[in-house]
Amino acid sequence: DSSFLHFHESDCDIRGSSSCESVLSLNTEKILSQAKSLAEQKRFPFATDNDNTNEELAIAYVLIGNGLYDEAIRHFSTMLQEEPELVSAIYGRGIAYGKKGLHDMKNAELALFELSRVISLEPDRPEVFEQRAEILSPLGRVSEALSDLTRAIQLQPSARLYRHRGTLYFISEVSGFGGLCLLCGLLFQAIESFKEALKQKADFVDAYKSLGQAYRELGNFDAATESFQKALLLNQNHVQTLQLKGMMLYHHGSLDEALKNFKRCLQLEPYNEVCQYMKGLSHVAMGQFYEGIKAQTKVMLNDPLPGQKASPEYLKVKYLREYSRYLHAHLDTPLTEYNIDTDLPGNFKDHWAKNLPFLIENYEEQPGLQPHIKDVLFQNFESYKPDVQDLICVADHLGSMMQYETPGFLPNKRIHRAMGLATLEVMQAVQRTWANSKVRINGKTRLMQWRDMFDIAREISANVNILFLFRIADPDQPVLWLDQMPARSLSRGFNNHINLIRGQVINMRYMEYFEKILHFIKDRILVYHGANNPKGLLEVREALEKVHKVEDLLPIMKFNSKTRDGFTVNTKVPSLKDQGKEYDGFTITITGDKVGNILFSVETQTTEERTQLYHAEIDALYKDLTAKGKVLVLSAEMGEADAVCNLILSLVYYFYNLMPLSRGSSVIAYSVIMGALMASGKEVSGKIPKGKANLFCFVAFQLVDFEAMTAPGSEAFSKIARSWMNLKSISPSYKTLPSISEMFPTLRTMIEVLNTDSSYCFKKTIIVV
Repeated sequence: DSSFLHFHESDCDIRGSSSCESVLSLNTEKILSQAKSLAEQKRFPFATDNDNTNEELAIAYVLIGNGLYDEAIRHFSTMLQEEPELVSAIYGRGIAYGKKGLHDMKNAELALFELSRVISLEPDRPEVFEQRAEILSPLGRVSEALSDLTRAIQLQPSARLYRHRGTLYFISEVSGFGGLCLLCGLLFQAIESFKEALKQKADFVDAYKSLGQAYRELGNFDAATESFQKALLLNQNHVQTLQLKGMMLYHHGSLDEALKNFKRCLQLEPYNEVCQYMKGLSHVAMGQFYEGIKAQTKVMLNDPLPGQKASPEYLKVKYLREYSRYLHAHLDTPLTEYNIDTDLPGNFKDHWAKNLPFLIENYEEQPGLQPHIKDVLFQNFESYKPDVQDLICVADHLGSMMQYETPGFLPNKRIHRAMGLATLEVMQAVQRTWANSKVRINGKTRLMQWRDMFDIAREISANVNILFLFRIADPDQPVLWLDQMPARSLSRGFNNHINLIRGQVINMRYMEYFEKILHFIKDRILVYHGANNPKGLLEVREALEKVHKVEDLLPIMKFNSKTRDGFTVNTKVPSLKDQGKEYDGFTITITGDKVGNILFSVETQTTEERTQLYHAEIDALYKDLTAKGKVLVLSAEMGEADAVCNLILSLVYYFYNLMPLSRGSSVIAYSVIMGALMASGKEVSGKIPKGKANLFCFVAFQLVDFEAMTAPGSEAFSKIARSWMNLKSISPSYKTLPSISEMFPTLRTMIEVLNTDSSYCFKKTIIVV
């Protein structure tokens, strides 16, 4: 809002009036008094040399300042009938239309028309360009808004303008395949704009806060920390900075530091739901259930007022509280003797996995906290025996191998340790199985099955790590087997849905795969038209040759009435077990009528029938893997090791395409790959690679799950994966590491080891070389 629309006490201290009152309660005399004061000071844009005209203009601006936009528009319109090019009246009417246009497209367009008229009459006034940008950006016309802000900066640079432009860069994403390359560029441009704002005004707290958040989005923890810290040095009570810094620290795995920020945030704003929710989440993640559930309950008490939309935190908190109670009750139960998939009620799991409001009929709450079960205490790294210290450091190293080295992924040291521990336990469990020993699962001893490998990784990541954010899953979302959901909900299907483009929002993570998916779509369109529209096939083929990005497909839709509003394309996954047989892969959907109004998405639908087909395939592969693994234990021949490696990658290829978990299928599967390969005597020494270079981000990156989903078959996926895994013989020192299941048999011991400080490992020589 422009400053001249904000009335202060000094502006209204006229004829004994001590403060401003709403125009709704002001009489005509008071309106005129305020207008006269405004006119005398010429505190509105484009004031004239005529005192009478200025008073008339001021009346309309007073009306705007008090929210009476229709009255202001009528007043300006009356003046413009007499003087059609009175710039201040045109500008004021544009502002009034703009205020109404927040909820009305027609008024927004009228506002743009009026402001454009002003620019044609007064082309060198920066405030007009800024006002027009404020109308354009909510309409999605981002490039035009950025152009206006740039022009305003050229005319009269200011810290406010730079921050405004930086914020717009930050929240904007450019539509279309060509725009994908610009997404990182927009963040970098936002950063440069915030820096320019700080050159103009060195103590601009909001600019430092926004700069910190931009760096956090890029995954640059150190730069983000520095910017947030500078904001807090200028204003230690800046709540937004405390909240954003706390969330970044939480997502980095620095929960102690995150808690300090959330607590300070709540001292300043006791009713801040985000800080309250995150405080509860942080406490529970660290095993401090009493404080955690107390904070969660405070969020639950913030019932939305009638007609008020409930906050995301309010909608999620009851699931978190119930899960927290369940975890606390099982703190000292061996991990092998309970299972959330069978313990939690079916309707609860169904609603939780689908992010539905907590409206579950006849739901019986989890028991409250039991006083005899104490919270988790902090464990010093030095209190562990030397061999366990080695184990922790190796887990940290292995987990770091799963970090994407690319903008947008914030490293999380807690995640690294959890997935490293999962990898080591998969290795140890598979080795025991190949040596003919049995495993203990859910209180029963039996031979290990393929699902047990994923359960090992899931137990470490789900029972503990579900509370920590990593980029492919939310911190308070469930990691559940979809086939163990209630039969009724499974029959309807569970969808793993990924938007690649939605309107102007681009999913940067999958940019490496756009070209591959685009080629696949073009091939399927040719097949479709060859079968259903053979006469128009030549025309379609010629049109497809001109398709180089997603929006180029829009005209192709119009070639057939059935695809005019969009179309879907299904991928197929070839079977190894039954040659010639294919399973449903994922569905690609494209809808929209113009650039900027596109939905381009992929979806995997997990139904009971589809799950059974994939399970049969994975069962056959696991049976073969176990047999060859047993041979490998007795033989060191290279051919056996290669065969085992290919079977492991093939098994995981079908797991990726099945997507059988509600969250986290990808990272859990990758820890299984690493652990099973280590059991076969091979260690992954290469990192997940960066992909093709592009203009602004410098690199895209490969996602292991999407490599599997877009590969034409398991052999192709194995070839791709092996090309960058850089497999080498495992170090003999792995055999001397203690057993994960014996060292950390309970949830309490797992939380303890995740809580312990890992800085000692940087000073320690890691035993794996």
